[in-house]
Amino acid sequence: MYFRYSYILSLNLNYPITYIKGVSVQRATLLYTELGIKTCNDLLNFFPFRYIDKTQFYQIKDLQPNSSEVQIVGKITRVKSVAQKRGSRLVATFQDATGTMELVWFKGQKWIKDSLKVSEPYVVYGKLNHYNGNFSIPHPEMELVTEYKKKLQNKMQPVYPSTEKLTNSGVSNKLMRTYIQYLLQQVYDQIQESLSEEIIDDYKLMPKRDALLNVHFPKSQENLTKAEYRLKFEELFFIQLQLIRKKLINKTKIKGFVFENVGENFTDFYQNHLPFQLTNAQKRVIKEVRKDVATGAHMNRLLQGDVGSGKTIVAFLTMLLAIDNGFQATIMAPTEILASQHFNAISELVKDMNLNVDILTGSVKTKKRREIHQNLEDGTLHILIGTHALLEDKVKFNNLGIAIIDEQHRFGVAQRSKLWMKNKMPPHILVMTATPIPRTLAMSVYGDLDISVIDELPPGRKEIKTVHRFDSNRLSVFKFMRDEIEKGRQVYIVYPLIQESEAMDYKDLMDGYESVSREFPSPKYQISIVHGKMKPADKEFEMQRFVNGETQIMVATTVIEVGVNVPNASVMIIESSERFGLSQLHQLRGRVGRGADQSYCILLSSFKLSAEAKTRLKTMVETTDGFKIAEVDLKLRGPGNLMGTQQSGVLNLNIADVVKDSKILVAARNTSIAVLQEDSSLSKPENLNIKNTFVELSKDSKIWSNIS
Repeated sequence: MYFRYSYILSLNLNYPITYIKGVSVQRATLLYTELGIKTCNDLLNFFPFRYIDKTQFYQIKDLQPNSSEVQIVGKITRVKSVAQKRGSRLVATFQDATGTMELVWFKGQKWIKDSLKVSEPYVVYGKLNHYNGNFSIPHPEMELVTEYKKKLQNKMQPVYPSTEKLTNSGVSNKLMRTYIQYLLQQVYDQIQESLSEEIIDDYKLMPKRDALLNVHFPKSQENLTKAEYRLKFEELFFIQLQLIRKKLINKTKIKGFVFENVGENFTDFYQNHLPFQLTNAQKRVIKEVRKDVATGAHMNRLLQGDVGSGKTIVAFLTMLLAIDNGFQATIMAPTEILASQHFNAISELVKDMNLNVDILTGSVKTKKRREIHQNLEDGTLHILIGTHALLEDKVKFNNLGIAIIDEQHRFGVAQRSKLWMKNKMPPHILVMTATPIPRTLAMSVYGDLDISVIDELPPGRKEIKTVHRFDSNRLSVFKFMRDEIEKGRQVYIVYPLIQESEAMDYKDLMDGYESVSREFPSPKYQISIVHGKMKPADKEFEMQRFVNGETQIMVATTVIEVGVNVPNASVMIIESSERFGLSQLHQLRGRVGRGADQSYCILLSSFKLSAEAKTRLKTMVETTDGFKIAEVDLKLRGPGNLMGTQQSGVLNLNIADVVKDSKILVAARNTSIAVLQEDSSLSKPENLNIKNTFVELSKDSKIWSNIS
């Protein structure tokens, strides 16, 4: 134990940070606005992002000509001012028993010169410079050995996140260390254990108070590793506890409609009208759904499947289960294009069945709207497909049994809950996404949902061949396009759209359109053009021409990323591909490869590529597996960026990282499942620490956002 100080004031961790010695109201306000630190507990859980390792002392004779940071004990033998082209520099000769080097200052020379003590032993730390065979350290950190020995100071010094405003206001890293040291001295004995003895023993975890002490002021690398593991485990454990508890409540407390009959519609369609043989993955998912809806519990399932993996047929069979049991079904999609695609696909599937399907979007006329509302309320409309228009108060179902939400990350929590509240009892929920979610992220963000994965493509589909070409290869790319068009195929050419430079993007698109028009002149070739500045009707007209095969080439921005299904299109050319994210490249590639013909994706880029852009393009060429691509994307962009703002609330972690700490996440999840299976209400005496911490954390809305 480090601290043996007695303080008159006993600090409560819920007190504001103004109770800490040296923190004024003005400084507290600054810490809150810049870093979100309001209470003593916030400060205690504000962790360093790196450490200056001062565990090793070097001798001057052992220094190597690299730019590492080094720590040396020695004496200053001489101090002088050296003139240079602009102004001067202060140079001190520093020596130990093995050799000499220089310490150099360019700023604050007078103050430094006055403070330096010749022939007194110093501990010197800084970044090493090597020039003309001589070593020097510019602007070193210095401390007299006598002062160094007096301090609690660890050899491994924490470095805390900061902002320019804090630094300019005098809140340095050293000051943050001082505040946290004061705080730990006062509250160390009050820090309560948050995990059960059994968990601590099973995982050989460091006690909570020691972990907090060692993460801020580690005595050794070993202590720091143990402290970080303990705090990461705890953070992930309580997030998983929240998600799994929510899932258990959902299964046990929230009642769902029972679909006990596999009736005539489902059986007739499955036996007589299935347009293709289902894959084993699709069959597995349908079994999982059937099991859910037969229990009387409320289904809350996420269905993941790559572009073209056949999620729609699974959704349709799920809707038939609802209809066979006297219920209605709905699909909500984020765009009119995607809603129309679902409507066309499902209308085709029900053409030989006695079922009514309709579509409700913002562009549906008032007369038709009234008709849909009436048919929905009297139960004669079985399946309604739509956009946000489904959420309007006027839309009332007779008996909604299943709600399917496509690309759910495009919808906010309030919007989704509005759909669920259109019934006496919440309908079963099937959430679909074509954006593959890495396993660690799925456990964190969708941990309260059951997860199904369609991880194989329908038979007959060929893997899309992907190549990377530089702009200088454009003529050979045009020749390849001509060859494919001669075979009767169609081609997409996509340009990036980045809002900040919309004018430039539009110019890129129009320049591209003109050069393609010169290479592929009419009347032999017909070209569609689609971009965000067009009126919806014009956009729809151009898309329809391409869908109908009236045009061979579509030049577009990323508006075609979701919702265009043209089985005859076999070539996707992505211009300036280095400007796209991995998931967007993968989604765009998924627009081709929908027919039986071999399809191709050509990634065009300039020669100037960042290391990250090279990784993205290399990944696209090497694999078409959406989950592998998502894993790389997660490593490149981090979880918050990958999920977008609506889903990243749970990922604002203090110390854990769902990518790097995936093994800890799995251990934390398994442990939380085991705890709740034995004691769902956390009422057993051995789980008292867990319950107290859980209740305290649940008060903080920042930590527990309503995720899925």
